[in-house]
Amino acid sequence: MDNYTSTNHDRYLSLALAIRDRLVNQWIKTQQTHHKQHVKRAYYLSLEFLIGRSMGMNVINLRIDDAVARALESLGYQWEEIREEEVDAGLGNGGLGRLAACFMESLATLNLPAFGYGLRYDYGIFRQGIDRGFQVEHPDDWLRRGNPWEIERPERSPLVRFGGRVEMFTERGQLHAHWAESERVIGIAYDMPVVGYGGATVNTLRLWSARAPEEFDFSGFNQGDYVEAVRSKVTAENLTKVLYPNDRLYLGKELRLRQQYFFVACSLWDIVRRFKADGKPWATFPDAAAIQLNDTHPSLAVPELMRILIDDERLAWDEAWEITVKTLAYTNHTLMPEALEKWSVPMMESLLPRHLQIIYEINQRFLQRAAIFFPGDPQKLSAVSIIEEGTEKQVRMANLAIVGSHSTNGVAELHTTLLKERVVPEFAAIFPDRFNNKTNGITQRRWLLKANPPLAALITEAIGDGWITDFTQITKLKPLAEDKDFRARFRDVKRQAKVALSGHLQRHHGWTLNPDSLFDVQIKRIHQYKRQLMDALGIVVLYNRLRAGTMPDFVPRTFLFGGKAAPGYDLAKLTIKFINNLAAVINSDPAVRGKLSVHFLPNYRVSLAERIFPASDLSEQISTAGTEASGTGNMKFMCNGALTIGTLDGANIEIHEEVGDENIFIFGLTAEQVAQVRPTYNPWECYHEHAETRHAIDLISSGYFSVNEPGIFQPLLDSILDHGDFYLCLADLPAYVEAQCRASELYRDQEAWSRKAILNVACSSKFSSDRTIGQYASEIWGVKPCTIDTTVSPERTLEEARRQ
Repeated sequence: MDNYTSTNHDRYLSLALAIRDRLVNQWIKTQQTHHKQHVKRAYYLSLEFLIGRSMGMNVINLRIDDAVARALESLGYQWEEIREEEVDAGLGNGGLGRLAACFMESLATLNLPAFGYGLRYDYGIFRQGIDRGFQVEHPDDWLRRGNPWEIERPERSPLVRFGGRVEMFTERGQLHAHWAESERVIGIAYDMPVVGYGGATVNTLRLWSARAPEEFDFSGFNQGDYVEAVRSKVTAENLTKVLYPNDRLYLGKELRLRQQYFFVACSLWDIVRRFKADGKPWATFPDAAAIQLNDTHPSLAVPELMRILIDDERLAWDEAWEITVKTLAYTNHTLMPEALEKWSVPMMESLLPRHLQIIYEINQRFLQRAAIFFPGDPQKLSAVSIIEEGTEKQVRMANLAIVGSHSTNGVAELHTTLLKERVVPEFAAIFPDRFNNKTNGITQRRWLLKANPPLAALITEAIGDGWITDFTQITKLKPLAEDKDFRARFRDVKRQAKVALSGHLQRHHGWTLNPDSLFDVQIKRIHQYKRQLMDALGIVVLYNRLRAGTMPDFVPRTFLFGGKAAPGYDLAKLTIKFINNLAAVINSDPAVRGKLSVHFLPNYRVSLAERIFPASDLSEQISTAGTEASGTGNMKFMCNGALTIGTLDGANIEIHEEVGDENIFIFGLTAEQVAQVRPTYNPWECYHEHAETRHAIDLISSGYFSVNEPGIFQPLLDSILDHGDFYLCLADLPAYVEAQCRASELYRDQEAWSRKAILNVACSSKFSSDRTIGQYASEIWGVKPCTIDTTVSPERTLEEARRQ
């Protein structure tokens, strides 16, 4: 291959492999050092890792970005052009997976020994297309051209079992269980390096892929049964085919349960293997391993670790239980009871019969203890039971995780409070010392240093580069908010980002954005509680005002939406359709041209987010108070100089505390007010009492935004009128519109706006994932930093690679 036949993708692969080769030695050294020093490791189990692109972060964290750019330039290539060849590793759906990726990067930067465990989905979160305004899901074949950052580890191949039956037998006077006649699947490990800033520590993200024990039934094939010959292979490999299969049907639910157990079984097999290699007694297992369950998806770790200790290692129940509880910790990510996972008892009995036995035993022993706290109160005992009674019994995975771990943490102060007071108050009474808060964070190295190089350079010029690894230093920017020259340079950087995003959208979608308008952005998973619909209703109100001529000095506004709806979530998908129809009408109306525009950005993903956050002026964080666990998009907007318009929900409360009331646009009901209002709330009263609300809804109902699709948006209107408006869109709409007007008024004064934007950046130090991970390590895991020797600089090795 030469300059004439090679493609940009070939060049990307060559560069990626060269970079990977240069970090492999440090990767190996990291693992060897951890082994020799017998460190305690943190094991982060997450069904999602929304990694995005790896090359840019690896280059930045190895601190060879300038060297890479120079090397490519000397060969006649552009660094920015080559890095665009990488596809996003979309192994997550939203904030949960992105949080896991940030945490892994912070763990490495803080030199904390850690492994991440997840699944290597053949197809990640779907690629979103828009057809006539509708979301269309396409397979995300991210592995089609290979992944140069992964290394297959076929020697790490646990055998995972499903189904079969349990045989009980007595040995030396003790009753034991044997899991017999089970279906078997092999897990194959694929390792990806996670480089900390400076390149000293390179931790591992290990992703599991499913394989059949036998690839091919040769006998069946020879007998002409060609389909049956490969059936076991196809069935096994379906386990890791797709992230989050649609679980409306039984088979979809079964596949998700299989995925979760496969992921947990492989990961625990690997953790136990590593521990047993040192030959230490089992009582020391919690001193060697801290296992964090990221949401309820890995909750089967509780019965699986018990099964290993009791059935395989022959430990007594009480000893095994003490080890399990001391080792496991659980992070809760939701306040909505309906989002807490439950699995059908018959399904679990069919797929995991031994685990169901263990769960029943855990529950029986726990309920005996709980009865002491709630004597004569069967209702509270029922609430804490791991088994939910009903027509079909269910296993409550959150209850299982809480009972089987020594720590349960929320992810924002309000979230943790509401978790203890409203969601699981009985557990908080039984285990008061287990509940704690760990407010989420983001890595400033991806979301500021990588995503926004001009702003990062401006900050470094002003206060030095210490903020890259110590984000508390970002507070040094506060005095510069009063510096007129710095404010002007800050505005130039923001406009540069807006021009760059506008150019990207022009090239890919043919849209022309006004970079001098206020960029008002809501980018996140589409869900009713996140209230994209209220955002859209607010746009209709503003549109009506402009058409009526009541806002002659309107500040030009560009509304940008992005996010994916779950394939089975009809109302969320209809919300996307409504936003697109709204955009089509408004963007073609000459009466508002140059003043108001709306765009829905298809296929929102990490690499697109890295373009959007730096260009945003206003950050939409408008979930119903008491529904959002934390949010992390709010933090990414903040550190890039966007002001927040939002409710007192999730981490918004802590952002409000950090920046002060005058540097944020807070509106709407509080969580306490929502709880008070909801029982007697009637959305029709809002419709009748507020003329602008009524006119907006009437315009939608008239078919103005759906001329050729009559009645298409009736389900949306029904949800906020006839079906009770559960998320209180109409209750908060007038206050939301008023907050939007306050934002417009401030934006007129660019000096005042940029002063507040700089203060938002300066006050974002709390929201670094370095702070969050430091708290996990010291307060939950007991994991300490381990210094890894670096003898050769990454830049030198890259220069050596060029000469070879």
